[in-house]
Amino acid sequence: MERSIFAQPTVVRFDFTLHIRRLCDDMIARLPELAHIDMQQVAVSFCQTRKPVAHGIFASLTPLRFAGGNPVTTRRGRQVCVERVSDGSGCEMLYILSFYLPRFQNLDFREKLITVLHELWHISPEFNGDIRRHAGRYHAHTHSQAEYDEEMGHLVDRWLERGPPEELYAFLRDDFRQLAARHGAIVGIKYRRPRIVPVSTLPASSSCG
Repeated sequence: MERSIFAQPTVVRFDFTLHIRRLCDDMIARLPELAHIDMQQVAVSFCQTRKPVAHGIFASLTPLRFAGGNPVTTRRGRQVCVERVSDGSGCEMLYILSFYLPRFQNLDFREKLITVLHELWHISPEFNGDIRRHAGRYHAHTHSQAEYDEEMGHLVDRWLERGPPEELYAFLRDDFRQLAARHGAIVGIKYRRPRIVPVSTLPASSSCG
């Protein structure tokens, strides 16, 4: 985990990951469908996109457990687990929620909200470090990505109808250049993507489970 500066630092800085975290907290509080999520065990991160193009990944959710929330699985005859991820206080994370800048910030306002809810919805209802799994081949998004995003749009409407404060999401009305110009620098926390490693290689302090 590291704190990074996306632009040249000035007196005023905009903490992107902090503002996204506050937004997620409010969505979880106002939408019963997300009540199972505890953001204290969700690491919020940003990634810098390498190319200034509009297409590509806007956000991602990385589960830190295997199917069913199991901390250990067997691959090629060996027991493996995901490297432990913790915040500054030592609290173990179950997910990493990442946003790709500037690409995410350059979406239109509604698409940004849909994207945030899209990733939160991936979190298992059991909140066990696994993703929400649907029956059949398309276990992450059901059979239709379009229908999935349409349902996320309905959640956006319901959240907005419940009156979240404008200042909570006002930053999403800016594109990346506007946000950087307004604040001078955009900062945030970056988490390195953890590796899947043999259980036997981890020190006791970093054991799985």
